[in-house]
Amino acid sequence: MFKKVDRQKVRRRKHLKIRKRINGTASKPRLSLYRSNKNIFAQIIDDVNAVTLVSASTIDKELRAEVTNGGNVEAAKIVGKKIAERALAKGITEVVFDRSGYIYTGKVKALADAAREAGLKF
Repeated sequence: MFKKVDRQKVRRRKHLKIRKRINGTASKPRLSLYRSNKNIFAQIIDDVNAVTLVSASTIDKELRAEVTNGGNVEAAKIVGKKIAERALAKGITEVVFDRSGYIYTGKVKALADAAREAGLKF
């Protein structure tokens, strides 16, 4: 008999394994992302002080005008570019990328590539 795989549970387990190894500091914070079917969110976090330094998402007031559908690759590119711009404005140039257990394709890859093109190093 088939057992249905709970993909969200698998992703959470992967995320916890990744978080054991990845840690953001003040000098090299962590770029974490979360994606849903309708939106994508990105944060740059200093884990030592437990502070979110910069954030961007498709539900931001600034980005709502640019984004028609928040759950596609184009929206991920816009969020990646915006998070990099905001990080560079705060003096953050280098980060550790935390894909949060998601497979590195599609929206996740688009966000990472856009952030790299805009000037973030990881």
